[in-house]
Amino acid sequence: MQLLTIGTTEIIIIVALVLLLFGGKKIPELMKGLGKGVKSFKDGVNGVEEPEIKEDKPKDAKG
Repeated sequence: MQLLTIGTTEIIIIVALVLLLFGGKKIPELMKGLGKGVKSFKDGVNGVEEPEIKEDKPKDAKG
C-alpha cells in the first residue's frame, strides 16, 4: 500500500517535470482549463443527482 501513496518528493518531481515540459507561461492557462473541467464535472454530477431527487419527492407525496 505504501507504493501507491504520493509523498513530498514525488510531488516536487511532478511539478519540476510540468515546469520543464510546459514552461512558466503556460501553467496558469493549464490550471484555468483544469479548474473549468473540474467545475463542469461537478455541475454534471449535480445535474444527474437533482432529477432523481425531484422525481422521488412527487412519488412520495402521491403515495
